[in-house]
Amino acid sequence: MSDEEKDTGNGREHYEKGLPGYHDVLGRLTGAPPALSALTPRLWLAAFGAVFCLGSGVTLLVTIAPLRWFGVLLVVLGVVAVVDLAWVAHRKRRGEPG
Repeated sequence: MSDEEKDTGNGREHYEKGLPGYHDVLGRLTGAPPALSALTPRLWLAAFGAVFCLGSGVTLLVTIAPLRWFGVLLVVLGVVAVVDLAWVAHRKRRGEPG
């Protein structure tokens, strides 16, 4: 670990403790503890979205000519889901709980 990581707290130990969520603006006012990200359900949802969108999109592109625009849309959404899947897997691999 470099000296910068020790100073800023961005080492593996920092990620293993969990990163607080900043989506709850009123959390500080009410005294609620910061939420942690639920990475495992997000990983499963991204995998399902990728398989469903890519499979449905390719099927529409191949079989139903009038709905090709919808097939293209589903393939684009499937690619977005694959990118999200890769990012969530990266976060889990570096040690974040969830």
